Amino acid sequence: MVLASIRNQHLEGAPPGYDWYAIQMALKRYLRGRGARHDIVEDVSQETLARLVELAGTQQIGSVFSLAFRISDNLLIDVHRRDSRLVGEPDEEVHSDQPSLNRILDSRRAMEVFSRCLKKMPPLRREVLLRRRLNQESCRAIGDDLELSAKAVEKHITRGMIDLRKALEQAGIDLAGRD
Repeated sequence: MVLASIRNQHLEGAPPGYDWYAIQMALKRYLRGRGARHDIVEDVSQETLARLVELAGTQQIGSVFSLAFRISDNLLIDVHRRDSRLVGEPDEEVHSDQPSLNRILDSRRAMEVFSRCLKKMPPLRREVLLRRRLNQESCRAIGDDLELSAKAVEKHITRGMIDLRKALEQAGIDLAGRD
């Protein structure tokens, strides 16, 4: 509906005898008083007027303002129900057994840091560390194959782990503190 035609009280098909502009202004004040957003005020007042015009053409209305406020209240309820369905918070938190996105990204970065660090290690230290940590070989088996004492194998593993931790710290990655 065009506001100018409401102001002049010449709504197409609207029954005469009602000040539609005054009704619309009263509706807007009422809706704003109910805390409705500006866009909702406009929509609800227009829809309410459309329904009032239709009803006024077919029946006698005792109190047009009371009916207008009742219609607008019902429309507000419908708008709030629709909005709450669209943006409602879930009642329960969703839990997943999958790692969080931050954990996945940190793990990928950590793998890149590990790879670079391993490439920089002395070959013997890298081989000892990989055989122990990835292949889970015993220190004795690694020592026998590489002709090293078990103590020397343990020292290579310790130094390799220190190198890896330092590389992670320098990259700002803390895998222990993540979910």
